[in-house]
Parts: sequence; C-alpha cells; structure tokens
Amino acid sequence: MAALFQGTSMPDRDWWSALWPDPEGLLQQVGIRRGMSVLDLCCGDGYFTGPLAALVDGRLAALDLDPAMIDLAKAEVERRGASVRQWICADAASLAERLFELVDFVLIANTFHGVPDQIGLARSVREVLRPNGVFCIINWHPVPREDTVILGKPRGPRTEMRMPPESVRAVVEAAGFHMLRIVDLPPYHYAAVFQVA
Repeated sequence: MAALFQGTSMPDRDWWSALWPDPEGLLQQVGIRRGMSVLDLCCGDGYFTGPLAALVDGRLAALDLDPAMIDLAKAEVERRGASVRQWICADAASLAERLFELVDFVLIANTFHGVPDQIGLARSVREVLRPNGVFCIINWHPVPREDTVILGKPRGPRTEMRMPPESVRAVVEAAGFHMLRIVDLPPYHYAAVFQVA
C-alpha cells in the first residue's frame, strides 16, 4: 500500500468543526450545486463527504487510501441519511482506472500540498472530468504555522509546505486547466478553482 501524502493527516474532528462550522456553506461557496456529480478526492473521515452526499443527492464518489478513513466517511454519510454512488479505497494517482463514470466537479481539501507528483495528480483529475469540469483545491494560506491557531494550538502543515495560489495555479494549469477564481475561506484557507481548458 502506498504511503500517505507527505505532511498530511486527518485533523481532530473538534478542531475541524471549529475551523469550518458550516461545511455545507463552504461547499456551496466553492461552486458545488445540486445536480452535479462530484468526486471527493482524499475524503478522509468524511467531514465534507457527508454534506457533499446530501447536497448532490448521492451523485458522489469518494476516494481515500486509508480503509479506516473510508469507514469513518461511510458512517458520516449514513449519519446524514445520505448516500454515495461509489467508494474507492485506492491511491489517488489511480483514480482514472477506479472511477465508474466521469464527474462534473473534483474536490480535494488540505492534501494537495503533500502530493509528491502534483502535476500527475492534476492530469489524473482531468481524465475523470466531463467537458468544462471543475477542479477545486482547498489549501492553507502560506502563512507561518504558528499563526494558524485553532483551539489554542498551531495547526496545519509545516510552513514550508504551504502553497501560495500562484504556485497551485502554475502546477494545475500545466496539467490542462485554466483558473476560474480564488475563493477566500477564512480564517486560514483559500480555494483555487480551475476548469478543464
């Protein structure tokens, strides 16, 4: 089994919910709408998977490398009375071979900074998107880790791993996308939103 991406781990649920108490609102803010089909890439424990499944009426696939995270995400979806079309326990780099159907939107949150082959992953994402499909990357702002305090402690990846929007743009556009917009997600994040070129 492949290792987790560098510098990524599932945060404690308490500080995740303190950081983003309204995950549904955040999903809508980055452009996810009813009727879309979505891939939750590197879904973790399902903090976004549950609200996503409800928002898109189950037109959702969720991928994670860790089977324990998939189990937690399934429980979160069930808790919300929602459903997911396809659960995928695999390395994110293999998603094109694993996904049953093309999607309108791919979301990856708090993981892209640790991906060893970022252009390769972006190319894999492009392969699973429909024409005019959207790729959204939620990242920490490139500020010192000691300045991103949640529930009294510094959180997030090491300072040197944080990617400014310009760096994300350079990587993802090299894989065949163009940037649509940057969405500020206070207090410490932004979403870089791209469309298939």
